[in-house]
Amino acid sequence: MVARSFQVRHNDSDFTVVYDTDDGLEVLKYQLFSLTSVPPDEQKIIGADNDRVVSDDSDLVAISEKLRLVSISEEKPESTAGNEELLKSDEELARMLQAEEEALMYQQYAVPEDNGAFEQRVRPYVNQVLLYETAVRQEAARKTVPVEQLEEKALVSLAKEGNLTPSKNEQDHAFLLQLLFWFKQSFRWVNEPPCDGCGKKTISVGMDVALLHQGSRVEVYRCNSCPAETRFPRYNDPLKLLETRRGRCGEWANCFTLYCRAFGYESRLILDFTDHVWTECFSESLGRWMHLDPCEGVYDKPLLYESGWNKKLNYVLAIGKDGVCDVTKRYTRKWHEVLSRRNIIAEPALSSVLANITKECRRGFTSQVRSALEDRDEKERQQLERDLLSTDDASASLPGRRSGDKEWRKSRMEDGSDESCSLTGSSCPLRQCVDEHVTKIYNGFCPILSQLVDEGFPKSRAVEVLEILKEILINLKKSPFKTRRVSIDSVPNISQSVVQQLLPSFTELLSALSLSSKADTDGRVDIYLAGPPVKTSMALPVTFHALDVTIRNLKSCENFVKDSLCLPLLKLNRIHSGVVRASGEEIPFGIATSAFDGTRMSKWEEPNGAEGCWIMYKVSDNQMHELVAYELMSANDAPERDPMDWVVEGSNDGGSSWHLLDKQTSQLFDSRFQCRTFKVSSEGFLSNVFR
Repeated sequence: MVARSFQVRHNDSDFTVVYDTDDGLEVLKYQLFSLTSVPPDEQKIIGADNDRVVSDDSDLVAISEKLRLVSISEEKPESTAGNEELLKSDEELARMLQAEEEALMYQQYAVPEDNGAFEQRVRPYVNQVLLYETAVRQEAARKTVPVEQLEEKALVSLAKEGNLTPSKNEQDHAFLLQLLFWFKQSFRWVNEPPCDGCGKKTISVGMDVALLHQGSRVEVYRCNSCPAETRFPRYNDPLKLLETRRGRCGEWANCFTLYCRAFGYESRLILDFTDHVWTECFSESLGRWMHLDPCEGVYDKPLLYESGWNKKLNYVLAIGKDGVCDVTKRYTRKWHEVLSRRNIIAEPALSSVLANITKECRRGFTSQVRSALEDRDEKERQQLERDLLSTDDASASLPGRRSGDKEWRKSRMEDGSDESCSLTGSSCPLRQCVDEHVTKIYNGFCPILSQLVDEGFPKSRAVEVLEILKEILINLKKSPFKTRRVSIDSVPNISQSVVQQLLPSFTELLSALSLSSKADTDGRVDIYLAGPPVKTSMALPVTFHALDVTIRNLKSCENFVKDSLCLPLLKLNRIHSGVVRASGEEIPFGIATSAFDGTRMSKWEEPNGAEGCWIMYKVSDNQMHELVAYELMSANDAPERDPMDWVVEGSNDGGSSWHLLDKQTSQLFDSRFQCRTFKVSSEGFLSNVFR
């Protein structure tokens, strides 16, 4: 540990930052963000004595104590540096243009004349996408989807970002992503099908001809354990795939694109000539076409194949009901290399073939519709050209292929260079916690437990009351989320008298759930929505988790009396609505704010957590709080992923200096999802940032 005190000048202000060099440059940047509001990604740290730029951790050891902080967005580059950067850009552009010119010249000699082979390869897919437009197939697809469940998940995902009143375009975009995630879980990948006779492994023995449901072929397999033969038809008709729900990338993309069309999304089947297929949908929310790969459950990561799978792309075509478009440039940042591999058809001939097919597809469209499509085509062409020069995704960490058997992926050389790599954010952005409801829910247990103590309920009876409350909420959750309502007399094994007796104490918790209650003169008690349905949807999982933890802690109490109404049984005044940043995160299901959302259904995942990680929480409005306790939960899957050694620190100056609040070593958890409360050993220290 090397503690250093830096004097940092930003604009006309000076700041003192006490920093531990073992923490790394990212932590220092976050400290500076806390003081200056300059986001870490926009910071340029310079030694005041020698103008040396701090670029990595080693620079922090050697540099002087006086630093300057410059915001990149506000920095005015010196003319010399600007000229050098401009020259570098010009040189890079010149190299790219020269490489493209050489590749086109090579095509003139190496690429054979167009003999119709390219068009013959594309035509079947043009016919294929027209199947998605039939009312019978679309209706059949919609019937297999839990629409209300996905709508609820979509609204919750937006609410967790602070958007409680999304526009229709935002809702449609969020629903599309939930449709993708649902499809990923509901469709099955097939390497070798299990034996139809005994269910054990099989081995391929050849092919047969398919006759039904537009099957292109039938793969034949022999069982390793019995004499049975298993046939695996490769169906082309998405209607049949709604029934079988299995296959490889062709079946996955085929069926998923039908689902997208069934819910009204402008969709295209994407054909990669290096043997992959996926989907694109036009997102009105983003104002552009968006990449979706149902096999991987990945969206809007077009460089996945070139950067993650190490694919050597050549032709990537988007095939829709209104035409065919060459979208290869969306999926590469190495266009000149790709161009050198495009040796099936010359570029002018390719453009002509695609234009003719598109013209045929749009025959019969009104002039107004054709004009709108042509305008969109032109915008897409311009976007594709801009994509080639974009560096936005240059630092993104993209994984190798995850769908399919490991040996099969290796044989295709699509497993990527790093097997542990995933869709991660190595530079985790600042994220706002939307968790005030969590605090209100935990506060809502206070009047319930207090009344139980005041009225002399024994511990066993108090546990029974909480279990009754849980049963009521479970029945409420089963009702349609937009009109949630439950009558107590409709819930089996519920004591009406107990509910009526304790109903006033439920008010605060029900309010935290955006619910109200009403008791009729005949004794009937109804619980119903009192606010936007999404608030209840977001709060219910938190309440179930809080009930389980409270019941467990209550059972562990030696005496259920007034003095027991404290930690860990009651968790009052939880800090909420802060800003979070972490050393890394998994996208989209393991982001940093998941550490504070109050439910075991989600978690913060740090891909490199075994090597050490950190997470920081900046309190809203710079309020000062004393941290008296905190909670950590064991992993859902494996003990080796449980937290074991950690320190908790607080800062009273926005992150300039840090005070040790608690330290734990060699901690063990007894079970999965175990939630443990740790009291802070250093009392009385007020902080506005924690880490």
